[in-house]
Parts: sequence; C-alpha cells; structure tokens
Amino acid sequence: MNAIITGASKGIGKAIAEKLVMQNYNIAICARDENQLQQTKSQLEILNPAVSIFTMVADLSKKKDAQLFGEECLKNFSTIDILVNNAGSYLPGDITTEADGTIEKMIETNLYSAYHLTRVIVPKMQVQMSGHIFNMSSIAGLQAYKNGGAYSISKFALQGFSKNLREELKPYFIKVTTINPGATMSDSWSGSGIDEDRIMKASDIAEVLWNAYQLSNQTVVEDIVLRPILGDL
Repeated sequence: MNAIITGASKGIGKAIAEKLVMQNYNIAICARDENQLQQTKSQLEILNPAVSIFTMVADLSKKKDAQLFGEECLKNFSTIDILVNNAGSYLPGDITTEADGTIEKMIETNLYSAYHLTRVIVPKMQVQMSGHIFNMSSIAGLQAYKNGGAYSISKFALQGFSKNLREELKPYFIKVTTINPGATMSDSWSGSGIDEDRIMKASDIAEVLWNAYQLSNQTVVEDIVLRPILGDL
C-alpha cells in the first residue's frame, strides 16, 4: 500500500506520515528544505524500517515542482492508495491592508499545489478504480474571520476544489475527503506563547484521517471539522 503526503516534514503532515508508516504504508513525501526532509525520513525509518520512503525536494507552490513530484511518485509506486494534499502556509492579515502579493502566495501554496499534483495522480487512481484523496483545508475555509484575509480566501477555494473533485470522481469509486482543522499545534503557532493544552494535537488529525480511510468501500466521509474542546481562539 502506498501513500503520498505533501507538507510532511512537520506539523500535521508529519503526524500523518508517522501514522501511515506505522500502518506499513510506503510513502512519498516532499519539502522545500532538504535537511528537514532528510531528518524526517530518518525519523520515519526508525519507526518502521520495513517500509519504503521516497523523498524529493520540491516547492509545490510552483506548478513544475508539483507536477514533477507527482510524476516521480508514479515512477516509484505501482499503485497510489492515498493522496494527502497537506502542503500549505499561513499569512495573517486583512484584505485591504495585507502586503501586496499575499493573495498570490496563499493561492499558489494552499490551492494550486493540490490542484496540479492531483491532476498528475488521479489518472492512476482512475485506472485502479480506487483511491482516497484527502485535502487539508481549515475552519478558515468555512467561516470568515478577522485577520483571515488571503489565507481564508485560499481555503474557501480549496473547499470548491474538493467539492468539484468529489463529483467528478464518483464514477471511479475514488473517495475525496476535506479535513477542516481548527487551531492545531504546528509551526504556525510556534513562538505565539499559546498553551499547548488549548489547541489540538497534530496526531489527532492523523487519527481522524486514518479512521475515515478505514471505512467500507461503500462509504465516504466528505467533510470533517475538528475544533479545540474550548472552541476557536
């Protein structure tokens, strides 16, 4: 069994990679930082030396990098069982005052990365007549909020991508699930001084993804929303 996870060198993506490796999945991961990527690979190999871990340095906000990563994954794996579009970044701000270029950065990283990679991988899943695509969105894509700006816009766009993909892939028995986490411990919160007990653990997101994947072939969870027990910050 084989899985592709983007943005897997830290945070939610790394937690998902750890979960799938422990479930004996071969995985393909990418990151922009080669040192961090190789460190993650070494840590994953310690968790389960029996699996194969393919890595590639890539910036998925760039169309060519996203496409090349997908093509290399297809060369390494005979089947693709899971695709997790998790690559993303967060730049806070208000639409009228955020820095020029913020919307482009958010759309390229949070939407185009998933769009271009998925377009490379889906034909393989269509031939298989199976597969599960997880798109990592956010509660910011469900409800507008102050200081959300371009980030929130990009996540609303990712919601539309997921919904259209779900409709298109029904005839091929390919599942599409959108995961919408609230505040989760990751680099976005590093240095913020937030109490870690106030926000969710990345491992909880990984557990929910795995549980959704385990359902029967007749069933798909289309949308998942997770929030800290005390609510949004």
